[in-house]
Amino acid sequence: MVERVPWMSPVDYEIMLFFDEHPIQVSPRVLAANIDYDRQYVSKRCRTLSDAGLLTAVETGLYQLTETGCDYLEGELDVRDLEIEE
Repeated sequence: MVERVPWMSPVDYEIMLFFDEHPIQVSPRVLAANIDYDRQYVSKRCRTLSDAGLLTAVETGLYQLTETGCDYLEGELDVRDLEIEE
C-alpha cells in the first residue's frame, strides 16, 4: 500500500503509475496527453517529482521512473525520505 505524501497532488500518482505501467522515457507533453492533464501542469509536477528523486530527467525534456519511485509505488519507502522544499 502506498502511503500518502503531503506535498503530492493527485496527478503525481497518475504520473508515477503511467511510468510504472510503461517503462519508457517520455516528455511531459506525451505524458499529459496520455493521462488527460494540462501539459504545463504535468511538466511542473514532473520537475517536482524529479526533485524528490522519484523521476529522473534522462535527456532534455524526457523523464522516467527511478528505483526510488518504484520503491515508493511498491510501498517499500518511508515517505519521510521524500520531504522536499516547496
